[in-house]
Amino acid sequence: MSATDPAPVKIAVAGALGRMGQAVAKTLEGRADAVVAARFGRPGAAGDGLVERDAALAAAEAVIDFTLPEASAALAEACALLAGRTGGGPALITGSTGFSPEQSARIAAAAEKIVIVRSGNFSLGVNMLTGLVRQAARALPAEDWDIEVFEAHHRRKIDAPSGTALMLGEAAAAGRGVDLAAVADRGRDGMTGPRRTGDIGFSVLRGGGIIGEHSVVFAGEEEILTLSHSARDRGLFARGAIAAAVWSRGRPPGFYDMQDVLGFER
Repeated sequence: MSATDPAPVKIAVAGALGRMGQAVAKTLEGRADAVVAARFGRPGAAGDGLVERDAALAAAEAVIDFTLPEASAALAEACALLAGRTGGGPALITGSTGFSPEQSARIAAAAEKIVIVRSGNFSLGVNMLTGLVRQAARALPAEDWDIEVFEAHHRRKIDAPSGTALMLGEAAAAGRGVDLAAVADRGRDGMTGPRRTGDIGFSVLRGGGIIGEHSVVFAGEEEILTLSHSARDRGLFARGAIAAAVWSRGRPPGFYDMQDVLGFER
């Protein structure tokens, strides 16, 4: 690093003993633009170089979090509280999924005081896919084209559909100018009757060690268009989250996503 280069962004890693926490710490090794400032886990967790949460937040400019919804909401509140006390709480970069409306509201409130980058997926490829899905949904009329979002993950994933699948569903709904909640079909069993025009369906697979598979199918009577993405290594999500943490430095408080980080047009 030369004298004119900015100092590396100091990052605290939440859930440091989990799969993604370990991937983030490993990916940070040897980087010039970001460094591990602290690692922490559940309250009371000790050993392996872990510190308590509040000490980690005080040492960091950004926190990368791939934990669980309630832990992420509490972490957002803790970062915002620190910002209220010191005027400089760390940014929160969170890839947690499965938030309840109440948890999402708490995170949105915290974004009034700190930078929060929340994304169902930090992959560059998935965010490219999101833009393509929005464009395709805008161009292909609901009367002629049905949309189905397929996703597959490992057996340990606890929420469904995945945050990425919902992000893709939101992109499809935005392309058609509708509210996803009004058109989502998230479960079929028994005598369901014919598919409603304009519905956006979700299909889910859980099994083995699948890292992440997502496809969006546009099905017409005479042709099918499939847009898809396959994840091969968790390191790609870690790299995206680190890019978001570096991007967050100097940004005003607010609620952002990976489309903002990458500078994609809406």
